Amino acid sequence: MLRPRTSGSGDHPRPQLTRERWTDLAGTWKFAHDDDDVGIDEGWADRPELLTTTIQVPFPPESPASGIGVAGFHPVVWYSRSFQAAHRPGERLLLHFGAVDYRASVWVNGRLVVTHEGGHTPFSADITPMLVPEAEQVVTVRAEDQPTDLTQPRGKQDWREQPHSVWYERTTGIWQPVWLEPVPATRIELLRWTPDLDRAVLALRAQVRGHDPSSRIRVRLTLRDELVAEDIYPVTGSTTTHFVALDPGRIAHDGRAYLWAPDHHNLFDATVTMLSGDEVVDEVTSYVGLRSVDVSRGRFRLNHRAMVLRMVLAQNYWPQSHLAAPGAEALRREVELVKELGFNGVRIHQKIEDPRFLYWCDVLGLLAWTELPSALTFDTATVSRLTREWLEVLDRDASSPSVVAWVPFNESWGVPSLESDPAQQHTVRALYSLTKAIDPTRPVIANDGWEHLVSDIFGIHDYSQEADALRERYGSREAAIRTLRETQPYYRSIALGDVELGDAPLMITEFGGVTYDPDSDAFWNGYGAVDDPDQLATRYNELVTALLDSPVVAGFCYTQLTDTAQERNGLLYEDRRPKVDPEVIARTNRRASAAVPADAIAEIQIVHAAQIAQRADPAETEG
Repeated sequence: MLRPRTSGSGDHPRPQLTRERWTDLAGTWKFAHDDDDVGIDEGWADRPELLTTTIQVPFPPESPASGIGVAGFHPVVWYSRSFQAAHRPGERLLLHFGAVDYRASVWVNGRLVVTHEGGHTPFSADITPMLVPEAEQVVTVRAEDQPTDLTQPRGKQDWREQPHSVWYERTTGIWQPVWLEPVPATRIELLRWTPDLDRAVLALRAQVRGHDPSSRIRVRLTLRDELVAEDIYPVTGSTTTHFVALDPGRIAHDGRAYLWAPDHHNLFDATVTMLSGDEVVDEVTSYVGLRSVDVSRGRFRLNHRAMVLRMVLAQNYWPQSHLAAPGAEALRREVELVKELGFNGVRIHQKIEDPRFLYWCDVLGLLAWTELPSALTFDTATVSRLTREWLEVLDRDASSPSVVAWVPFNESWGVPSLESDPAQQHTVRALYSLTKAIDPTRPVIANDGWEHLVSDIFGIHDYSQEADALRERYGSREAAIRTLRETQPYYRSIALGDVELGDAPLMITEFGGVTYDPDSDAFWNGYGAVDDPDQLATRYNELVTALLDSPVVAGFCYTQLTDTAQERNGLLYEDRRPKVDPEVIARTNRRASAAVPADAIAEIQIVHAAQIAQRADPAETEG
């Protein structure tokens, strides 16, 4: 049924561009494995009666929550369900998929409407021409996910029939929301928000479908019901960019009440209206956080203030539903758990998370690193697939204020001969440069962990279980430079060629990995094990303190938030129960808040206020 969006509920599948009316297609669908790949030849797209099993969408068939719970190699699966086309005369009806892993074909009433390749990104289709008047409609989906194709961006999904080492069950088919949206024929299709604190403007890039010479966009921004800005500008093409002027004095002098940060996560509510003359033809709601991100003099800076990133690695994997979240509330709870442990950020590992997770990062104030799921072998197909899917990720998530870094590669996965193969080196450099071209406002870590060719941040993975070893490696700038040149974690050089630390921040972006799980018979025991919760808390405190004592370490990311499949090194069990009192972990993490000297922060604030006052003339920013 159609239902209005509940403001602030986080249940809308696309939180940054919402309309009041949408239909959730989650629930029971018909389903079948197609191990012999005969469905196309036998016409399953037009014969839903041949799908004799049922599945709960959007849970992958490998998961218990789906009602199937069958793993093993099943590379082709089919889905089907009926629905009512509840749209008004003159409207179009869009069918949206949050993510289908890996290659999808979609039919409505037996007619192909869209194909898509890429297991972690959304796609949609205008299905209006395929609808049958005054009848039930039928949607059918074929998903193909070849388990042994290592050129697919697959992240931690195993290519063997049974999970091994640090890889886990595959996610096949539909695993994020499916939904219907009635829209006007002339409409807003995409919004991208880019704040610029130095110029005191907010750039809005709007993509529209259908316009005439009288078409205009009206933007209205409010903060806690106070009108912040209102502007109208002409639509001159299918994509237009406009700069909304803001109050530079308020940015400079009232930051806590105006800017977005983990401890004051202000969000502007946005209403964007498309007009034809004076007639409203479409209206959407959105939101935006005003903040800046950069790196300077070895520090990560948010809103021109140096801060220490204290992050936790999150795989966001649930035992009952795997990569799919059990529900919208579980996504909110995941963010709350991270904050209760005293972290200010999360590194989403080898997964492009549901947009509703980023929504809660935005609303509750949690920084996020977005990491492209890796392929596991190098080929020209690898390059093509990574590039295509990464562009879709950047397009989807660029407006989220919580996203503060992009990570195209992790630990040379997919580029295993990076040190010696020029083609792989060019690939890493190309993805770095492409990311900077699409979004020059955020730092990019081209290959997190080691083998750095080019990067805005030196992310190092170091699982030493001895605090003294961390102090020896990172206790001074001289020690850190020596570590970059000489240390080889997992027999990999940290920096390649003539790459030097320079002014780039150094962060330990994976460390710890301490296992405490007395009841587990898992065959992978992490990077170090302890016998009781007190030992886990003590080990955590020792390792984190060693990093916080360093004058050169600008941030860290502990491995990991929760136990995940056979990886039992979480601070939480896989059912999200804490292994240690969260306040004990939070007390250790809060030491990071004081790691940047207060006088340095004050100096940055004074300089930034002066810069804004000098540079931000609203007359220069009118679109």
